[in-house]
Amino acid sequence: MTKPDSLYIGLMSGTSLDGIDAVLAKIGSEGEASAITAHSTPFAPELRKALFELQSPRENELHREKQAGNALALAYAAAVKELLNKAGIQSAEITAIGAHGQTIRHQPDFGELAYTHQTLNPALLAEKTGIDVIADFRSRDLAAGGHGAPLVPAFHAQQFRSSENLAILNLGGIANLTLLPKNGEVTGFDYGPGNMLMDAWIFEHQGNAFDKNGNWANQGNVIPALLEKLLADPFFSKSPPKSTGRDDFHLGWLQERLGKENYPLEDVQATLLDLTAQSAIEALTRHAPQTQKLIVCGGGARNTALMSSLKLKGEELFKHPLEIITSDAAGIDPQLVEGLAFAWLAWAYQQKRPANLPAVTGAKGPRILGACYPA
Repeated sequence: MTKPDSLYIGLMSGTSLDGIDAVLAKIGSEGEASAITAHSTPFAPELRKALFELQSPRENELHREKQAGNALALAYAAAVKELLNKAGIQSAEITAIGAHGQTIRHQPDFGELAYTHQTLNPALLAEKTGIDVIADFRSRDLAAGGHGAPLVPAFHAQQFRSSENLAILNLGGIANLTLLPKNGEVTGFDYGPGNMLMDAWIFEHQGNAFDKNGNWANQGNVIPALLEKLLADPFFSKSPPKSTGRDDFHLGWLQERLGKENYPLEDVQATLLDLTAQSAIEALTRHAPQTQKLIVCGGGARNTALMSSLKLKGEELFKHPLEIITSDAAGIDPQLVEGLAFAWLAWAYQQKRPANLPAVTGAKGPRILGACYPA
């Protein structure tokens, strides 16, 4: 039973493999959510390496995956401890933790044999924190014929819907759009890589986890021929419902399209940034040309060069003025939106409230998402 104070913790570690966001949320009786405090911590290098290597098949994969799932649970538990200390509250005051885990395979296009897998040991996380854990949010939607992703549009609809034609752009490792027309059905989809390729390229060549403010990209120039080749990938023109991940977009995918060309490294980074911005605005013009306001969240919202590129593409490609802002304007730190969403998904599970949107995922109908691991 939900405790009166309705405190939940959301844990998210995204496709970029940069670290863990832990958000302490207060959720009201109608699902209205607010972040009380948050704690972010980078992955230990050995855990990041282990999770990255699991993105493609290697020797003794099952053993290594289980070890990484245990290590991730311990890292999540440490983040929860830091969060509770920061907030000055006890674990007994928390109703549940919503934990996504780390996606290492996402294969939704195999009919009844489709699968998705997020590595995590939620039982160990419950044991270490003394708090009920809700995890495995994607499987139920997938079993109902959906993609199991994106998961956040239902939360976006709860949190942001207004009297305007609105869209939410979540710029994590993978980027997704939620379309919130003032009159009409909520829809959404993954549209392609967000920060993931930019992060992979700068890590490969400079050892940095991300391109702060897009500073490196700003030193280069977009390569039109390369951008055209990247945008030619069939995923971009595929109709929703659709979802993606490292299975589709990764450093090998980029290197294959670079071929033997010896482009300046900073020019490739500039092109990857342009790819993220242009594919977003093109997807918006194709599927929601009536959009008046675009709210950007996720780590990419802090990339000033990327935000500038989005605004420029909006001016070029939209037929009417498109206001582009970050979720700060709606009262939520852009980097906390996904963590807050998983706290909300845990609340929805506890309330036995369906939290998928069939128009987004392609599932046969609404489903309660998640599985509970009691403390």
